[in-house]
Amino acid sequence: MLFSDRPKSSMETEIFEQSAVLDNLLRTHVNDNNYILFDIPTDVQKIVIVASGSSYHCARFAADLFGNVAQIEARAIYSSEFLLKSAVPHENDILYVFITQSGETSDTNSALKKAKELGMRTLCITNKKGSTIWEASDFKIDCCAGEEKSIAATKSLTTQMLCCTLLVLKYAVHKGIDIAPYIEELKTLSEFVGKTYELQPQIKETAKFLSKFKNIVITADGISYAIAKEASLKIKETSYINVYSNILGEFMHGHVAILNNKPAFIHISVNELSYTAIKNLNKIEEDYNPPLCVIGYSNDKIKPKFNLDINCESEIVKSFCIVVIAQLLALEIALSLGRNIDKPHGLDKVVK
Repeated sequence: MLFSDRPKSSMETEIFEQSAVLDNLLRTHVNDNNYILFDIPTDVQKIVIVASGSSYHCARFAADLFGNVAQIEARAIYSSEFLLKSAVPHENDILYVFITQSGETSDTNSALKKAKELGMRTLCITNKKGSTIWEASDFKIDCCAGEEKSIAATKSLTTQMLCCTLLVLKYAVHKGIDIAPYIEELKTLSEFVGKTYELQPQIKETAKFLSKFKNIVITADGISYAIAKEASLKIKETSYINVYSNILGEFMHGHVAILNNKPAFIHISVNELSYTAIKNLNKIEEDYNPPLCVIGYSNDKIKPKFNLDINCESEIVKSFCIVVIAQLLALEIALSLGRNIDKPHGLDKVVK
């Protein structure tokens, strides 16, 4: 059956809406003079980002971007973990950012309440205007994703990522950093996501192979690790496969022993592979010889069975493309296994 002929799940439909949705979001929040339109507090030196699930993976991505682009210290923390901490950062120069698709995520809302009790300034990124977190936050950013029916977050995640990217760039301006090159890169985002869709036949072939495994390991380094965690979650919640994700360097410290169970192995890399990454991947191949799939940059010095990549020079834009590849891979694995993609057992959508 051709992709265009088969019945489409909400998840598949929403994956393919992302090109247009991201373009609309960019036009909503950035004017013709490349000025980012939403309001933020300017006297901020540190960022704490609080979220759960896919939104937490967005928070991890954003925390790296704040350091790499805006030169601002940032950290991501799970909402539930934040609630359990007896001592949390509460200096006057901190901004707390809360990310939630629905605006009704209970532990994220409780975390915001805790931050406000400490006198902290708060900003929310959500797809639901008028939601609990929207009304409670001092500053707010609308994801503009539209209704998302699929339980597996797709367009809500990538719009969160774009909102976070614009937030980083807004702070970069206050640091005196020229953001024009970044804005120009983001203007190509819709085009490159569209090109990513063209990989679907190759992704389907990879997914058919991976669907034969009960266990999958996913590794990554740097900013790619947030995407590895998201890929892991997407496959888990749509296919019920046991998927384990870790930073590649940390994986080599004992965790690598799980490769004795012969899982499939995926490495995700937004950036060109470092010398250390190549050395570690070759060590894994030599000792365990797992079937390797590389999503993103590969290298002549490693020999993956599959390589899913999009040719894009912008690290930020490529990050979005690799997220879309991961979404399509999870979709196709689930289809191969005959899963009910839009209604995974035991999972519910809080607010569409």
